[in-house]
Amino acid sequence: MLTDRFGRTIDYLRLSVIDHCNLRCVYCMPLSGLRHSTGKELLTPDEIECVVRAAADAGFRRVRITGGEPTLRAELVEIVWRVAAVPGIEEVAMTTNGVLLPRMVDDLADAGLKRVNLHIDTLDPERFKRLMRFGTLREAWAGLESAIRAGLKPIKINAVITRGYNDMDVVDLAELTIENDWHVRFIELMPLGGGECAQVARDKFVSSAETRGRIEAELGVLTPVPRRSLSDESINFKLPGARGEVGFISPVSEPYCDGCNRMRLTADGKFHLCLLHDDELDVRKVLRSGGGQEAVEALLRRAVAEKPSGHQLADGVSTLNRNMIQVGG
Repeated sequence: MLTDRFGRTIDYLRLSVIDHCNLRCVYCMPLSGLRHSTGKELLTPDEIECVVRAAADAGFRRVRITGGEPTLRAELVEIVWRVAAVPGIEEVAMTTNGVLLPRMVDDLADAGLKRVNLHIDTLDPERFKRLMRFGTLREAWAGLESAIRAGLKPIKINAVITRGYNDMDVVDLAELTIENDWHVRFIELMPLGGGECAQVARDKFVSSAETRGRIEAELGVLTPVPRRSLSDESINFKLPGARGEVGFISPVSEPYCDGCNRMRLTADGKFHLCLLHDDELDVRKVLRSGGGQEAVEALLRRAVAEKPSGHQLADGVSTLNRNMIQVGG
């Protein structure tokens, strides 16, 4: 197992396969002005498999496929199949907005995908369009239903709370956990990229404490659920009589950097050492200059060794070179 200089075990790879999306959430992706990686800039399925094999040999056990929106990647099923087949990898999961999921979910499950986190910020169709801009609630919900049919469990719904857009909808989302054994997680905005989305994150920020207070005022006291792992970024609770769980992911108001177990690989082949820092190491350059699995593992070990202790949002420091769409959350 790999440990960093702060004693954290790093065993979870977040693997971005594309830095483009078919939605345009106001806090994540501007309507114009971003350049996306294309063609040879993206790691190939073979290169991705090489990185995952190196990670598995170094002790990584979990992989999450992210984007952008991963279902836009033409070779997604092949990538999942290759990753799931790597000895040592125990779980392959994916984060998606669900819009394109119904057309490929069975193939993904057959390839080895075990579960999905679905991005649904509101259950109100009009507010969905205003906040997520492209796509519809009906399409996202069809993606959720397809994941259930394919047996991708547990179902987790991620909602990023943005003042004036969906903070009034958190009760309806939390209420989904009463009749369903789903996990609904409320996520604080993070200022990444330095552009208009980062400004939205600052101007429209809603703390988890405020979201929790709104839910409890309407639905009753939330009872804590014991943490499954110190590296779990979500602090989880149950509503009275609920089958599922309500979670809060609070990177700004209650940072969980002390338990971080993640390394991120960007779609254009960089180890991104911390979500809210710009530090990166170039994997693609190693691969395309003749380096194989051994060289990639050496670079990964260096990335873990150089991983920062945590973010510096309290000091006004955040990433400037990458938007959320480019680092996979």
